[in-house]
Amino acid sequence: MADRSSLKFVGFIFATVTVGVMLTTAMVVKGYADGGYTLESASFARR
Repeated sequence: MADRSSLKFVGFIFATVTVGVMLTTAMVVKGYADGGYTLESASFARR
């Protein structure tokens, strides 16, 4: 059975990764909402 200190360390690593992913997702969603990013590419030629 694992000791509590190593489990706390593993939990801290998972929590840090989770917070990082949440912040990145929030920044991307905010960028799309502000119009900084677009889903359509402007490189297509109109026919």
